Amino acid sequence: MKLNFMLIDDNNIDLFINQKIIENSKILSNIRAFTSANSAVKYLKGLEENTGINNINIPDVIFLDINMPEMSGFKFIREFNKLKTEKMKSIKIYMLSSSTYFKDVQKVKQEENCIGYIVKPLTKETIHNVLSEFNITQTA
Repeated sequence: MKLNFMLIDDNNIDLFINQKIIENSKILSNIRAFTSANSAVKYLKGLEENTGINNINIPDVIFLDINMPEMSGFKFIREFNKLKTEKMKSIKIYMLSSSTYFKDVQKVKQEENCIGYIVKPLTKETIHNVLSEFNITQTA
């Protein structure tokens, strides 16, 4: 099974590191990286509006930074919640942040479409836990 990952983070170094960690997990994957939540929302809206699109472009997992200019991770979630197609409902969203601020963690737990909170950076173990949601195991 090939998984589609969407990385949303305003920090290019974090995007690069997270992409490399996913690539090193040895799973078949496509990775789309966005440096702004606005552009990621536009991408998802475009997928939603194109009824002829197949599922190969829809992310299975979104790793979303909380603190970004223009649109925070929480604002992204609000925009994501407005998407209406069933295609978007199966996406698993994880907040990925360097913040250990208790209120952020609590707020994430209240978000219906956000299934987890991960402290940066991604790790091999974190990817393993995410993959277990899809019943996929990593190859050495």
